[in-house]
Amino acid sequence: METEWNITSEEAGSEGANVRKSLRPALIVSARNLTEHATFLRRLLVGMGDESIPVAMVCPPGFDTESVAPAPAALFTHPLLPLPLMEHMGVDRLTAQLERFRPTVLHCLCESRAALTRRIARQLDLPYVLMVNSLASKVHRLPISSHRCAKIVVPAETIGAHVARSLPRFADRIVQINMGSFVDTDMMCFSESSRLPSLVVVHPLRRVWDFANLFKAVKSLRSDSRDFMMVIMGEGPAEHALRKSLVTQGLSDIVTIVPILNPWRSVVAAGDIFVQPQPLRGFSAFLLEAMAVGTAVAACWGGVDDLIIPNQTALTFEPNSEPSIRQALKQLLDDRDCARRLAATAQEHVRARYSVSAMISATLKTYLEARQLRPQPCA
Repeated sequence: METEWNITSEEAGSEGANVRKSLRPALIVSARNLTEHATFLRRLLVGMGDESIPVAMVCPPGFDTESVAPAPAALFTHPLLPLPLMEHMGVDRLTAQLERFRPTVLHCLCESRAALTRRIARQLDLPYVLMVNSLASKVHRLPISSHRCAKIVVPAETIGAHVARSLPRFADRIVQINMGSFVDTDMMCFSESSRLPSLVVVHPLRRVWDFANLFKAVKSLRSDSRDFMMVIMGEGPAEHALRKSLVTQGLSDIVTIVPILNPWRSVVAAGDIFVQPQPLRGFSAFLLEAMAVGTAVAACWGGVDDLIIPNQTALTFEPNSEPSIRQALKQLLDDRDCARRLAATAQEHVRARYSVSAMISATLKTYLEARQLRPQPCA
């Protein structure tokens, strides 16, 4: 797997700048990109704007894109209605609209829109870049054109290894581009000694079981006369059952559940401690931003854990282990100096490896590589 690209000195000159400015990427984004990855999308669009590169964006309906990211040069909605069967309808209309924008490369930002991107690429005779953000078990079944898909971009080494195993014929096209973040100059972790300690949890509300041991740990810590508040940010079918569980366990006065708010970075920054309760199946922009703003992280190891370096960027605990979760949270709540040291180390890690400028540079390099691809007819 390739590592991050850097623009060469030759390309950094006026000739290289002209070549980059001839790029006209069209971004194909999903609902997840506009919610969970909103900070990434915003920085990508701003970076392209700083390079004077016009960008088109294809979005699902029902989103206030202006509140998520600066307006691209052209904005299209597909499908027109948020209905399951509409994804495959109206593609000819969308292709005709995109053709007037004259894109030079397509960039699919979510594997859920891989089929749409492949179809548009074929109709417009364009190369495309596909981004894979998770360890989904069905990656091997993704509809990918071997002739038009120039690069598969992954945000983490663990995901890259998974894609290489699942799609061995595309292994030489995998390139890792880390999502970029801006590290705050201040540290949020216990920055106000008079404030009640706060914990922020971000996780899909799919199953009550995902939170069972966390709730037990919180109840135990509260029984030991520790005062704190917890905010759970997420959405899913288990929300009602989770609220009921909080009432049953007597935790509803200290634990609050909120949807994914926009902008959600301010919610993450309001916490002293960020808790990742289960192994990650995809790259978490929430975890990245929690480290960037300077919160101490307690995280379950496993899955996409590239950001998690035990005792350096995070305290780790075992999956579904109430004693392990309780011990990690207890240490961070009781030893604030330790928590702030952990947060500072995480900030340095993000600053060194997840810069926005490196992300933009690598993305432009990938677009230029993709343009060198010569798609074959009917591919």
